[in-house]
Amino acid sequence: MDFALSEEQELLLASIRELISRDFPESYFKTCDEQHRFPREFFTALADSGIGLLGIPEELGGVPADMTTQMLVLAEIARMGAPAYIMTEGQCIHNMQRFGNARQLAMTAEAGLTGVPAYSLAFTEPQAGSDNNRIATTYTRKNGKVYLNGQKTFITGAKDLPYMLVLARNPEPEDPKRCFTLWWLDPNSPGVKRNDLHKVGWHMISNCEVFLDNVEVSEEDMVGREGWGFIHMMENFDIERLVIAAHSLGVAECAFEDAARYANQRVQFDKTIGQFQMTQLKLTQMAIKIQNMKNFVYRVAWECDQGLPMRQSAPMCKLYCAQSACEVVDDAMQILGGLGYTNDSRISRFWRDVRVNRIGGGTDEIMVYIAARQILKQYEG
Repeated sequence: MDFALSEEQELLLASIRELISRDFPESYFKTCDEQHRFPREFFTALADSGIGLLGIPEELGGVPADMTTQMLVLAEIARMGAPAYIMTEGQCIHNMQRFGNARQLAMTAEAGLTGVPAYSLAFTEPQAGSDNNRIATTYTRKNGKVYLNGQKTFITGAKDLPYMLVLARNPEPEDPKRCFTLWWLDPNSPGVKRNDLHKVGWHMISNCEVFLDNVEVSEEDMVGREGWGFIHMMENFDIERLVIAAHSLGVAECAFEDAARYANQRVQFDKTIGQFQMTQLKLTQMAIKIQNMKNFVYRVAWECDQGLPMRQSAPMCKLYCAQSACEVVDDAMQILGGLGYTNDSRISRFWRDVRVNRIGGGTDEIMVYIAARQILKQYEG
């Protein structure tokens, strides 16, 4: 593998740094976080500059880019202190190209041109998290229409994004192994109710309980093949895990840089705290973790670009990067001391936000389960 950046990638990352430094200082994101407000101006600016259109095909108004470039951009945005966890439009496009119809792809691309993802993913339910077989939301047909009934929870972006993909069960499937189907939904439809959940972090995007009471959709709102909804989403999981790993990397880099600068400025006992061995040890271990995270993220992104299977590498990458980012951010807070624990420091926001990376997209425990099964298969017989 060649880790050298192309000239185009270098210019792209430089343009990200310039845009955020010039137009979106930390005070902007701090205000959005405090007000629990979606930073729409930021994502509009990313779209206007072309940065937010990466991964959208040229014929749909976007900018073609391989997965490695998309992960470079996502990590750089996070390294600049911005909420890169919201940037998943490339993932939405990827899904619709693989199993959406022409109308759904066009609607996804149209929404993406505004800089925000087209849809939220309504999978999780109160009794169905990692155990998708317990999903109870149903779809039934009557008089030529389809009706959705059930409850979803922890649905990120349910109040901020224009559409929603709902995973629902056929209560009377011909094949019990093919009982889940995806449905395209306008969350403003009659019968949809969204209640805010109050989270520790991720204050810049909504997270909701969603109640579906005889919500009417049509056959053309089916996404992909009937009965293949969960299988379609499994194709999405590996990329989602790579996205979370890249976000974790960027957050860790930002926290590390803040901590290193502070260690050079903060004076105690007549010398900077960076001169103390304990601080040096923390910074060195943080730097090692970040280097490992980089190698892992861009290796898996390269595998994706080569069309190689990521069934083992993507969950391992997410597991390592999410855990390491939590450790790096926590050490950064320790170096900043009391200041790091206040809202005057963005380290406290990172500390709150990055923790969910070990839960969303599959918990640490599920990542171990998935990766270990693949490892054991290699040594059967």
